[in-house]
Amino acid sequence: MNKIWLIMQREFLNRVQKKSFLVATILVPLIFPAVIAVMGFILMKQEKSAGVSVVEVLDESGKMSFENSSKFEFVSVTGTLENAKVTYNESSHFALLYIPAFDLAKPEGMILYSRESPSIRKMGDLENMLEQRIRDLKLEQFNIDKETLKGLKTSVSLKSISLSKSGEEKDSNTGMLYILGFILGVLIYMFVLIYGMQIMLGVIEEKTSKIVEVIVSSVKPFQLMMGKILGIASVGLLQFFIWALLISVLSTAAMSLFGLNMPQQQAMEQVMNQVDDPEMAEAMQSNEKIMNIMKSVNEIPYTYIVFNFAFYFLGGYLLYGALFAAVGSAVDSQQEAQQFTFPITLPLIIAYFGLFMFILNDPDSTASFWFSIIPFTSPVAMVGRLGYNPPLWQLILSQVLLIGGFIFTTWIAGRIYRVGILMHGTKVNYKVLAKWFMMKG
Repeated sequence: MNKIWLIMQREFLNRVQKKSFLVATILVPLIFPAVIAVMGFILMKQEKSAGVSVVEVLDESGKMSFENSSKFEFVSVTGTLENAKVTYNESSHFALLYIPAFDLAKPEGMILYSRESPSIRKMGDLENMLEQRIRDLKLEQFNIDKETLKGLKTSVSLKSISLSKSGEEKDSNTGMLYILGFILGVLIYMFVLIYGMQIMLGVIEEKTSKIVEVIVSSVKPFQLMMGKILGIASVGLLQFFIWALLISVLSTAAMSLFGLNMPQQQAMEQVMNQVDDPEMAEAMQSNEKIMNIMKSVNEIPYTYIVFNFAFYFLGGYLLYGALFAAVGSAVDSQQEAQQFTFPITLPLIIAYFGLFMFILNDPDSTASFWFSIIPFTSPVAMVGRLGYNPPLWQLILSQVLLIGGFIFTTWIAGRIYRVGILMHGTKVNYKVLAKWFMMKG
């Protein structure tokens, strides 16, 4: 055990003392919001600089008319389609919209001509305008007043409340739980792959440089493997907890700035009282939805989430890390390792897609349950369900099976590692791995 600790300590110190570790640990929590802010700023600038797009309209139906907007200016043209194309090519206008004579019951044949492919947003905006105009024509055809139709439309906002057995009520925050599950599931997927690959690459490097032959003269191969796995795991956990601390500090600062450390209504009144301008006060009132979102973020059970996330990160990493270590010991280069890495990561990839297909949409489904307890998929699946508060017995069963899965994969990896780490120049396939696994000694 002492030798495993020494190897673990060496791996840990060797990695945390690198500048790349410090840069990634400190800057990553700051880079993501900065990138999002920059992208939002660029999009806003693009929309402002784009200006109004002029669209020439050749309407052979005689039914369509459009009002100019902040995005489009419509210019009516006459004549044949061929003449309209020539006129359009001689202009600097954005596009030519051709509307043939059509049946209201089945409007077809409309074409947008442009010099370059229009953006999806502009295509969507024009399609919406066409649909709205055709809808208005149908209302006129059936003598239905627009105001009457508008009065029939009703917007219903369904609020979700979680009711405990003790009768306690609290907001379910369904949208926030979906986002939380998505973020946590993707993070686990990325972390397990990144740190698992680090183990494999580290083992390959030591094997090809012949350092391992010196090391195994004083320690057992299994001790070397476990020391490397646990050392990199401790680096990952340290990085994770630093990120959690930084995010917590930034979130607390944001909550205090927006007054979310006090009751919401009191915070809103305090902000409103500090604003003398009526227009500004009205604008602040319109931001109540944003404050509700911030309040939902503040109500997330961070201790519960962080503890379980750390458990599943560590469990998933150890389970997959052992297999990555076995692959690294069996090959002499990264190219040789590629044939083995995909089968190893396949369950993780399946869990990743399952996260979007049914786990987040229906966390209590049968498929979500099985994905949450199978050790190879539970790190992603159960973490995605954490915000939905899965039953305690499912959580315990999932964690027990994950521990068992780690022990099982470590046993398999250890038997392959003890032979493969000293083998050089051997063409490795699954038959060879099975042979190494069955070897006695």
